[in-house]
Amino acid sequence: MATISSIEPATGAHLWTGEIGDVEAEVARARAAWASWAAKPLAVRIETLRRFANVVRGHKEKLADLIARETGKPLWETATEVDAVVGKVDISVAAYSERTSKRQMEGALGARVAVRHKPHGVLAVLGPYNFPAHLPNGHIVPALLAGNAVVFKPSEKTPAVGEMLVRLYHEAGVPEDVVRCVQGGVEIGKALAASPGIDGLLFTGSARAGLALHRQFADAPQKILALEMGGNNPLVVWNAKDVPAAAVIAVQSAFMSSGQRCTGARRLIVEEGQHEPLLAEIVKLAERIIVDHPHAAPSPFMGPVIDNQAADQLQDAFLDLMIKGGRAIRRLDRPVADKPFLTPAIIDVTDVAERPDAELFGPVLQVIRVADFDAALAEANATRYGLAASLVGGSPELYDRFWANIRAGVINWNKPTNGAPSNAPFGGLGLSGNHRPSAFYAADYCAYPVTSSEAEAARASIGVGLRDPFVR
Repeated sequence: MATISSIEPATGAHLWTGEIGDVEAEVARARAAWASWAAKPLAVRIETLRRFANVVRGHKEKLADLIARETGKPLWETATEVDAVVGKVDISVAAYSERTSKRQMEGALGARVAVRHKPHGVLAVLGPYNFPAHLPNGHIVPALLAGNAVVFKPSEKTPAVGEMLVRLYHEAGVPEDVVRCVQGGVEIGKALAASPGIDGLLFTGSARAGLALHRQFADAPQKILALEMGGNNPLVVWNAKDVPAAAVIAVQSAFMSSGQRCTGARRLIVEEGQHEPLLAEIVKLAERIIVDHPHAAPSPFMGPVIDNQAADQLQDAFLDLMIKGGRAIRRLDRPVADKPFLTPAIIDVTDVAERPDAELFGPVLQVIRVADFDAALAEANATRYGLAASLVGGSPELYDRFWANIRAGVINWNKPTNGAPSNAPFGGLGLSGNHRPSAFYAADYCAYPVTSSEAEAARASIGVGLRDPFVR
């Protein structure tokens, strides 16, 4: 039997080995189970998932430790991820009630009009490695609440977390065949997406993979497809009165999770001639950032990126920016040659003629100097993506102008680009998504609305267009 293994990025130690799954067998098990799950009263499904939240609470330290080991993220950060997994249940219950509740209206001739929602059936979930528990859980919980069965393929870079997450659903009483875990690499993901036994796919990952899925589903309009992809996100700092606070926001936006957040700031847009004090503060903070393994003391702000391949690609991209005319303000160094640790990097790319519109998924912040706010808006929108954008500084009137003109699904003021609230919709436009926002609005793509006109007795007549039966 073919296997898949997981390696701790911070240490290089072997963490986990498991069998590569059989897609069609797992889909068949879920398809056989979903109808009975959907037939259970909503109250039963809610109670089951609330037990899941309690089970996760009981395993918080173990799950947080596993996420830290498999992703390299600091332990303090993975503990907050586990909290998000727990909190997702109550948020999803509230969202289901608000977004997909049953409604009744008065119809003609004493009839009533009812709007109810039905589950799709079997939904595939493809999860990412950066938040290997929280982000797939954000699809799975609302899907289960709606009455769907789920076949979940974790990222091949974080299979151990995926396996544990599914085990916790089962421990809480979700029937084993209602949530299935299929392990494997890219080919297994492609096979799951292509399976005729699924009724839809919920995806979080790169724009490249999302575009491939969009093309694959082009001739399957009967299947729901929700794409949550990345971003080349702008952070505009303009007339900031508190420069140290603006610097902290920039550092949090760019370097949290080692830059491996889809909402991370990739581009810092600043006013020419006013940028030096801000950059000086950012550099001072960046030089203080501790980069270390997840369990180090004192606690690090950043761990490694996910693997050596990712680190190599980031270093190549940074070098390419320098070759094209970028000026390194703080270099992207690799303190341990055979490990994917990277130091936070800052590079001025103002003079790079053709800046690549790419999501550099790591701790690289590109600085762009502009002459005025019109140019800042134009530069912020100079991307095919449209996930997150923030303005730091400025007046309420300037923020109104920023909000009205920026193309993004998450728009913040005096807040980092990352860390969107779970009790609100989360999604973007362009290459960032396909207008299926997740988080609070995940309920929308986990069930479909059914409109019914209903009367307790049949009453019907045809008033026009018929011959008089008494006239020959």
